[in-house]
Amino acid sequence: MQSHLKTLEDESIYIIREVVSQFQKPVLLFSGGKDSITLARLAQKAFYPAKIPFPFLHIDTGHNFPETIEFRDKLVKELGVELIVRYVQDSIDQKKVQEETGKYASRNSLQTVTLLDAIEEFGFDACMGGARRDEEKSRAKERIFSVRDDFGQWDSKKQRPELFNILNGKIHFGENVRAFPISNWTEEDVWNYIAQEGVGLPSIYFAHKRKLVKRDGAFLAHSDYLNLVDTDEIVETTVRFRTVGDMTCTAAFVSEANTIPDIMFENKSSKSSERGARIDDKRSEAALEQRKKGGYF
Repeated sequence: MQSHLKTLEDESIYIIREVVSQFQKPVLLFSGGKDSITLARLAQKAFYPAKIPFPFLHIDTGHNFPETIEFRDKLVKELGVELIVRYVQDSIDQKKVQEETGKYASRNSLQTVTLLDAIEEFGFDACMGGARRDEEKSRAKERIFSVRDDFGQWDSKKQRPELFNILNGKIHFGENVRAFPISNWTEEDVWNYIAQEGVGLPSIYFAHKRKLVKRDGAFLAHSDYLNLVDTDEIVETTVRFRTVGDMTCTAAFVSEANTIPDIMFENKSSKSSERGARIDDKRSEAALEQRKKGGYF
């Protein structure tokens, strides 16, 4: 196991260093979830004892879990990195995007405009993210260096070959690259690495009692951001979150697992995928791919 993780770690550090060497203004997309936290640890190792030589960027929807925001601020302070935050609410106020309404309203897809504006504002030419190929079929189509056009759009049919770990960072003016250093990791790899490194995580990843809204068989965190309907049921039970997105679109798992070994055992036994609790992915069969084509993470 240690040899396997060391191989993955070496590959990821190589990719991060390639991003820094090939691009002028890289940035790390940071959500406060376990994958971006793992990416932060790898970046720290890649340049130790020097500081991480690029900022972190968080696109804040305003509907985040408070535990995640608290952890985000604590971690960036410990790492001594610059944190740039841009807000979806500003995009709404500027009438660049329109707030969704109704039972399933979410700001998740609205992040794209805010992200693309931030990339243009700061001139970022490479955005590192914690996406992994095992998460979802559209992410399995991504290369390590995934080129976006000058509108921020992704075309799955225009992927560059990446043979023998040769990463081609050449882009035309206006283009942008999304780089995925942990693309070849699995969910199990991430949890094993977090355990090995003693990496901290937001408390919502571990079993805890909280107020929930039971909707269509799923448990959503109770919050002022949800548009409640008559069929919603307010309950309180012990749950954890396997993946972290907005409070409006991330369902919880009923669970008593509050240690990493227990979580990993439960994940292996589960009949649901990691993103099976993401309500926004269920809007259509190709929901995530459509968002990516428009410039999503």
